[in-house]
Amino acid sequence: MDASPTAPESALRAAHEEFVASPGTPRAVRRLVADSWRRCTACGVRPDGSRLPPMRRTSEELAAYRRTHPLAAVLPLFRELLGAGAADDGHVFAVGDTDGTLLWVEGDTAAVGRAERMHFAAGAVWSEAVAGTNAPGLVLELGQPVQIVTGEHYSSAVHGWSCAAAPVRDPGTGRMLGVVDLSGGGTIATPPALAAVRGAALAAEAELARALAAPAALLGPDGRVVRAKGASRGRGDQAVRLTALGRDSALLDCDGRVHRLSPRHSEIVVALVIEGRGLTGDRLAVDLSERELCSSTMRAELTRLRAVLGPALLGSRPYALLREVRADYADVAALLAEGRVGEALARYTGPLLPRSEAPVVVEQRQALEQQLRGAVLGSGDVRLLRRWVNTVWGAEDAPAWQTLARGLPGGSPQRAAAAARARGLDTATALLPQVTRRAAVLQRSHS
Repeated sequence: MDASPTAPESALRAAHEEFVASPGTPRAVRRLVADSWRRCTACGVRPDGSRLPPMRRTSEELAAYRRTHPLAAVLPLFRELLGAGAADDGHVFAVGDTDGTLLWVEGDTAAVGRAERMHFAAGAVWSEAVAGTNAPGLVLELGQPVQIVTGEHYSSAVHGWSCAAAPVRDPGTGRMLGVVDLSGGGTIATPPALAAVRGAALAAEAELARALAAPAALLGPDGRVVRAKGASRGRGDQAVRLTALGRDSALLDCDGRVHRLSPRHSEIVVALVIEGRGLTGDRLAVDLSERELCSSTMRAELTRLRAVLGPALLGSRPYALLREVRADYADVAALLAEGRVGEALARYTGPLLPRSEAPVVVEQRQALEQQLRGAVLGSGDVRLLRRWVNTVWGAEDAPAWQTLARGLPGGSPQRAAAAARARGLDTATALLPQVTRRAAVLQRSHS
């Protein structure tokens, strides 16, 4: 893929103006730039620079996040390799995470000030879906080193800048840990600038590999240093609790801190728990909607979720929960598998995310409800049947009322009431198509 720019600046700006006026297939730009512009248009990024990238973290949150990020260990190396000549060349170097959040932006004082005015600063999000075409964002999109110059940026606010960036990967797993970037003027629009960030990324990976090989510490799947073998388990190693039955907004209890998730974030977490081994963005989009979801929109949603949960819990590429999660619906399924129907019913506080239409949630919800209902009806236990029909989800279950009636003593008022309820539900079900047809006829007669 063409990673080096070739078109003159005037031609790039003219191509940008033409594309903004009439989106289609841009002329005079590289294919990776044209593809990026089209994605930006589809995701609603503004090309006129009127909406700057948001600052997603407060200074306190950012400081805590940076202390635990795996690339903090190689920041001194980046300063040595990329920051030493910043004052002479008037550039800045930046280090970002896999969601596009800039963690460090350092360099020439004047250049840092200009960068801050367009929100190219620590804590800002520069993913493609948020900031438009830029080198760090495209690295996250393509997984390879990229150079973007002046008018190739989708946002006109960045047309005075050029940037070169490269991915940094965990040497143990190959998982992307983040991105390193050089941004500035004409000196960054050259092959040596791209070579410099490539070299810095490779040097950082070599440093991480040495840390990985050291006996005193190990790197976890997210690149973070974890305890050595045989070390005692602390509170951070305890399972995370997910409560999603009977709720549209799931609760995630992590080390005593309870997160109330939005409905969409609830669906994402449930999908990740079900899959277990991690999901690509494309697969996650399929699990969450029967309609096609914009991949950049999906990444933006995961960026927001990571801001809530933190990188120690939510990993990326593939997206995965990095600690053991105990889910209430999984507990119910496990009890049913052991034949402990009464305990399973007691733990079942309602359908899984009842209003969710995400395919992966609907499938899990229906499977669990069918298993539980079948176990309750199959048990013939009057006590369990009573509990089932006295719930919102079992109140109109005619076969359950019939089974309850058969289990009650003959001639008892309770048996007669249960049988009457079953007959009433059967009658209502039989009449429903007629009522529906009659309503349709009346509607047509009044239209």
